[in-house]
Amino acid sequence: MVRIQKHAWHDTPRLAQADTRRNNVPGYALGNFLIYVLLNTFTPGPGNILALNTATNYGWRKGCPLYLGIFTGYLLIQALAICFVLGLGSVLPNVLHYLKYVGAVYILWLALHIACSKLDSVERTQGRRASFSMGFLPQLVNVKIYFFSITALTGFITDYTMSPAALSGFGAFIVMMGVIATTTWIVLGVLLQRFYRSHYRVINIVLGLSLLECAWAMLH
Repeated sequence: MVRIQKHAWHDTPRLAQADTRRNNVPGYALGNFLIYVLLNTFTPGPGNILALNTATNYGWRKGCPLYLGIFTGYLLIQALAICFVLGLGSVLPNVLHYLKYVGAVYILWLALHIACSKLDSVERTQGRRASFSMGFLPQLVNVKIYFFSITALTGFITDYTMSPAALSGFGAFIVMMGVIATTTWIVLGVLLQRFYRSHYRVINIVLGLSLLECAWAMLH
């Protein structure tokens, strides 16, 4: 009886140490997580392309509501992704399945709208502002953002920790990188505004084709 108690007493620190190690994400996993996030946030996607197009058409100030809509969409989707990882997977897969088709149709419409837009239509919008919903809705129905947000956590983080605080921290980092990446595209659009006015037709077609590729990839 004494031997059993001694064995248990010696095992307790080991168990606590194992639990502590499990809550520490190793460096190689953090590095892969960072690369995955950077590649997905800075490459051309619906949010970045929409931000670029809005910046070239409206400028920074008039496009601010739309940019805020994009950033809010990032935040909401990441919150939903964390909830999914923490145990709501029995409901969200069905929602994601239908959102995939809704998102593809919406992005297809957005691609055609951008590709067919004319400079004179841009001039008529100078007195208006891009709306919050124009930036928010494309993010909300883009199923690839959900998959990215979820797989970034399940692929690199959840093997080492399932702490809500830790997942929220990594989720906040993903949102921050998304905001930085989209802002980079916005600044690029503002700087290229004069160039855009000279070559708007070619640029709009290229942006539209990029969105078509996003819609195609979403369904495959």
